[in-house]
Amino acid sequence: MQTRSLRRFLRPESLTAAATFLVSAAFLIPAVQLSPISALLPLAMLGSLMVLAVAMLIVDQRKASQGVAAERMTRAPGRVMAAFVMIVLYACAVEVIGFYPSTAVAVPVVAYAFGYRNVPRLALATLVVMAAIYLIFGFAMSEQFPAGLLWSK
Repeated sequence: MQTRSLRRFLRPESLTAAATFLVSAAFLIPAVQLSPISALLPLAMLGSLMVLAVAMLIVDQRKASQGVAAERMTRAPGRVMAAFVMIVLYACAVEVIGFYPSTAVAVPVVAYAFGYRNVPRLALATLVVMAAIYLIFGFAMSEQFPAGLLWSK
C-alpha cells in the first residue's frame, strides 16, 4: 500500500508542482530582503507561483485518486530544454550586456522559437513590452535594472 501511495506522489505533474513550490519558497528568502518597492513584483510573482503549484498538486492528486493515468509532462522535450537554455543565456546576457538589450533580444527570440512567426507583430510586441517595463519600473518606480559589465564604470 505504501508503494502505491508513494507512486501516487511521483507523478510528473505532482513532482513539477512540488518542485515549483519549493524553488519559489527558496527565492522568497532573498526577495524579502529587498526594499519594499523592489520586493513587490518578485513577492507577487513568487506567491502566485506557489498558489498555482498548490492548485496543480491538488488537481493532479484528485486525478490520481480517481485512477486516471499520469500524462507525460511534455510532448516536445527538446523545446523544454531549449527554453531552459534560453533562460540561462538570458540571465548571463543580463549580467554582461544589461537588462534592456538582453530583454529586447530575448522577447522576440523566445516567441519565435515557440512558433510565433509574424515578425512585424514580434517587433511591436517587443516594443510594447520594453516600453511598459521602462514606464512602470524605470520611470514610475525609479528602479534601475542591471546595466551589465560592458556598460558599468
